[in-house]
Amino acid sequence: MKKNIVIVGATGAVGREMVHCLHELKFPVDRLRLVASERSVGGRIETPFGSITIEPISENVFKESDIALFSVGSELSLEWRERVVQNNCLMIDNSSAFRYENETPLVIPEINPETAKTHHGVISNPNCTTAIAAVALYPLHREFGLKKVIVSTYQATSGAGAKGMQELLNQTQDYMNEAPMASHVFAHQIAFNLIPHIDAFQENGYTKEEMKVVWETQKIFGDDTIQISCTSVRIPTLRAHSESIVIETKNPITPEAARSVLRKSPGVKVVDDPSNNRYPMPINATQKFEVEVGRIRQNLVFGDHGLEFFVSGDQLLKGAALNAVQIAELFIN
Repeated sequence: MKKNIVIVGATGAVGREMVHCLHELKFPVDRLRLVASERSVGGRIETPFGSITIEPISENVFKESDIALFSVGSELSLEWRERVVQNNCLMIDNSSAFRYENETPLVIPEINPETAKTHHGVISNPNCTTAIAAVALYPLHREFGLKKVIVSTYQATSGAGAKGMQELLNQTQDYMNEAPMASHVFAHQIAFNLIPHIDAFQENGYTKEEMKVVWETQKIFGDDTIQISCTSVRIPTLRAHSESIVIETKNPITPEAARSVLRKSPGVKVVDDPSNNRYPMPINATQKFEVEVGRIRQNLVFGDHGLEFFVSGDQLLKGAALNAVQIAELFIN
């Protein structure tokens, strides 16, 4: 059955990728509507579904749509939630506005698709860092049982939006021209640097970005006994996040067994041939739907109950747009 779809935040990086994903996944779109801020209203966007005029946000848009894919800030999502739901339009939200509500499903379709059907009008997309890690972690959790997870992230400037990417390009150009570099998006210079600080610091010394990995992974897996720690770092790349992950498991685990499990897992691509310099990298994961996993090895600390590996995934896709469209696919009748 074809669906009427509206994308709210259609001119942003994630909104544009949502259009791409709808097309690539051959989603049965009847009518696609694009909503953006006032400065974009009236403009036209060329899409695989035809040339579409950008509309302002309105109740009428939701009244005439089956599914709304939101890629805007939490404030706008909170403001429009009731009006979207009251018009019998399913809201799939990419912000953090509803992720921690008990009654709102937080969904990665490869992991917990059944929870999507328990929604009360809203389904949340996880944080991009969480999604990329979770796709690789869940098959290992199911097979070997996770006790502890320690994550270090290497996050691209696109995680801060188009302005973050542009700041990296501007600073790189200034550096090459020996000109002063200005920092507006990031707390410090990002070109030829890295910054161990993403989002606001919390009372426990972790940042909110780091705690999202803890809270969301436990909720998606339905297991708050898994001990998780994360350090998030912004690095001077344009797109695709990477993560170094150490796990301690309940049952014995070997690299060979892990590779076997991961090769059979949806959304995962094993790229693990160090002798030929093949391992996950942002440049290869960019614009790919799958999360790459490699550098799989026995962890020296946890021994036969421990594993260490590296992942790279496109945070605009599996970390945002792709995951949202995959959630929408669960409601194709």
